[in-house]
Amino acid sequence: MVRQKSEEQVPMLSGKESLVLELLLSKPATEMYGLELVEASGDGLKRGTVYVTLSRMVDKDYVESRLEEKNPKESGLQRRLYRATGYGQRVFEAWQIAREAGRMHFRIDGVI
Repeated sequence: MVRQKSEEQVPMLSGKESLVLELLLSKPATEMYGLELVEASGDGLKRGTVYVTLSRMVDKDYVESRLEEKNPKESGLQRRLYRATGYGQRVFEAWQIAREAGRMHFRIDGVI
């Protein structure tokens, strides 16, 4: 049997995606670059996975990115800056509500 995707279904977030959105939404008017997210996460994100996670989140339209404007007198590569999209914010909020509702269900049933 093939499951059809429901419009009412909350999109799934991995732990890393949830953490990235949480960090980006903690300062919604501010863009962050990958290594800044790693630093802000404590031990939650690693250098080796943050850019893979961010790329996947861009594909899902949870975050958007742009290249940082650079002073022509400076050398080095431009950093890519990220921020949550409106859709990403709504997914994160819905995911938090669904997660909390699941916890409440388990508490009611006496599991937790």
